[in-house]
Amino acid sequence: MIAQSPFAQTPSKTIPLDVERLRRDFPILQTSVRGKPLVYLDNAATTQKPRVVIDALRRYYEAQNANIHRGVHYLSELGTKLYEDARLKAQDFIHAADWREIIFVRGTTEGINLVAATYGRSKLNEGDEVLISGMEHHSNIVPWQMVCGERKATLKVVPLNDNGELVLEEYDRMLSSRTKMVALAHVSNALGTVNPLKRMIAMAHAKGIPVLVDGAQALPHMKVDVQDLDCDFYAFSAHKMYGPTGIGVLYGKSALLQDMPPYQGGGDMIKSVTFEKTLFNDLPYKFEAGTPNIADGIAFGATLDYVQALDWTAVMHYERDLLDYATEQLSGIKSLRLIGTAREKAGVISFVLGTIHPHDIGTILDQEGIAVRTGHHCAQPVMIRYDVPATVRASFAFYNTKSEVDALVRGIGKVLEVFA
Repeated sequence: MIAQSPFAQTPSKTIPLDVERLRRDFPILQTSVRGKPLVYLDNAATTQKPRVVIDALRRYYEAQNANIHRGVHYLSELGTKLYEDARLKAQDFIHAADWREIIFVRGTTEGINLVAATYGRSKLNEGDEVLISGMEHHSNIVPWQMVCGERKATLKVVPLNDNGELVLEEYDRMLSSRTKMVALAHVSNALGTVNPLKRMIAMAHAKGIPVLVDGAQALPHMKVDVQDLDCDFYAFSAHKMYGPTGIGVLYGKSALLQDMPPYQGGGDMIKSVTFEKTLFNDLPYKFEAGTPNIADGIAFGATLDYVQALDWTAVMHYERDLLDYATEQLSGIKSLRLIGTAREKAGVISFVLGTIHPHDIGTILDQEGIAVRTGHHCAQPVMIRYDVPATVRASFAFYNTKSEVDALVRGIGKVLEVFA
């Protein structure tokens, strides 16, 4: 059975989204760069922040600042409530079964490192295998390389086809009794490919293999239900989904988290400490050593309020229409080659332009006020797969417009004029 696209529930009828009103929520979108209106197409690197998130950060430092969890005074109790409210909002946002399954981390990278360093070290032995895909971000490659090297395990890679889709027949063949973990991107940051996760998770679970999902690029574009996916771990970052930097979530099934050793030692992750023995705290605090990122955690709560209020059916339809429009417009440019043409994509277009280096393209676009990302996008194996040193990546959010796509096309025209 073919896995259903996350966009499949979107009706064919156009659903109106008041993009101009939403754009007014983001102060930076009203600014200019190098004398030109800002066209921000670097959302896969980080999204812009709505006023309510900026206000939450300012309000905390101006009127709420105190350390949390251990104080009995008013400010500490207020900060603790706001911070823990954000945890409950994150639980609701991804539909986790229990608030204790929400571990606050610095971001997706730390979440994956936590699983690799704790679950990986405790479960992997010589001859075991970890299975990842050929489209992974470095943060879902390097931690597994490190733990596999330490434990004498082997890292296996599911190949991509020319369109940037995983070869599921190979994935099925590679799952074996030696596979102790599957770690997959939900959406590729370099290609935009949306992987058929539910099907892939079911295939792994049929052989008793747990699955970790890098969800950094998915949550800005679609609603995610971790119980419906049945993933064992899911990591994501606030700053990719309109929130502050330095805060993110690792979701894990409670039974697995209970069995994993702590990631770091220090305050707040303990029940009691003597020189002879330490008793570790309950979930989720067992994995949250030291003073947390309080301000950004509270602002993340404001972020979740904002995104939860969006009409996600309308958002997904609008972004799909915008991506289709951008793909069509860019495909009409002579010498432009799209890298990643999967049937199911979300929010990312990567391309090369003849023999012009992507950094030169990005520099000229910047002179036009257009922000794109150029380079290997922390996905060097993807560049090797497609035999390119780097790509230009335009990545979209619900606040982007077709007129901004048109500006990108005109900017590429200027690039071609310069290098004519």
